[in-house]
Amino acid sequence: MVKSLSGVLLRTSIRLAVNLLAVFVLIILPFNAVFAADKLVAIEGRTMGTTYHIKWVANADEANDTALRIKGDADLLLADINQAMSTYISDSELSLFNQSSSGTKAQVSKPLYDILAKAQQISKNSAGAYDITVGPLINLWGFGPEKRITKAPDAAQISAIRAKVGYQHLALLGNNTIVKHANLYLDLSSIAKGYAVDQLAKMLDSAGYSAYLVEIGGELLTRGIKPNQQPWRIAIESPTSGRNIQRIVRVDDVAVATSGDYRNYFEDKGIRYSHIIDTKTGRPITHNLASVTVLADNCAQADALATAFLAMGVERSYEYANAHGIDAFFISKSSDGFIEKMTPGFASRIEN
Repeated sequence: MVKSLSGVLLRTSIRLAVNLLAVFVLIILPFNAVFAADKLVAIEGRTMGTTYHIKWVANADEANDTALRIKGDADLLLADINQAMSTYISDSELSLFNQSSSGTKAQVSKPLYDILAKAQQISKNSAGAYDITVGPLINLWGFGPEKRITKAPDAAQISAIRAKVGYQHLALLGNNTIVKHANLYLDLSSIAKGYAVDQLAKMLDSAGYSAYLVEIGGELLTRGIKPNQQPWRIAIESPTSGRNIQRIVRVDDVAVATSGDYRNYFEDKGIRYSHIIDTKTGRPITHNLASVTVLADNCAQADALATAFLAMGVERSYEYANAHGIDAFFISKSSDGFIEKMTPGFASRIEN
């Protein structure tokens, strides 16, 4: 009888301990779920004639005013970049250099010098398909900060402007010093947004964030993953008249830029003129490549290469991408619709 009672008491004690443990777990787990889970914070604003969006993964207890502080820092950073690199601000560093005469030697800010150096390297690597001195031709064809046009310029106008174009006429001497050896007009619109994305990403890195997405006008960079172990994904737009999706792509830990000729153009006598200029002819591109998406380690590189590839056409671009280890996705026009072509690395990121 005593032995039996002891067994009952032992079993009762075990059940009580298990029940108490279960209650303890039920109390603790919801507490952790509420107070330790990460959250996704988002801010947005306007810059460079378009919008920017920043999302980052933060601790659940991050102060509510942190987002306002980061937005203020972002706006100040973007204002500084615009003041250095914009052709739409008459007294920006770049505009003042553009207004100077041939032979001008100037010491510029380090950010401007660094982005000019990167642009020049891409120009050399692409044999001039990418060229930031193409600004006068962009303006001639009505795609710059000057007025739009409805009539294509004639051959004499194009020839006169081409004499002012050529990346080799811009010299970088070191110590943030640049010289123009012709009456150059520099246009950084094909790389400045990407550069700004990179600088915003560095700002988040310095603030201690390791998972985020930064985007300006469609150019973006990601790091880490979203809450619940979800990767960052984007939709690549189809080059059609609507806003249709061509592909969904996983873009974790990479910079992404897309360039296309299907939004910014004008028509004259039934001919459509793209905003992408072939520097060899001084005229808009005429090949069938409609859209290029490039992946790279930094967004300035992706931004510039997307423009270069669109100017080069699909065959040259695909060969260049494979030779230099660049992942890229090409959409070309055909009589039957659109044709896709992509590097193996890009294909591995496509989501069904």
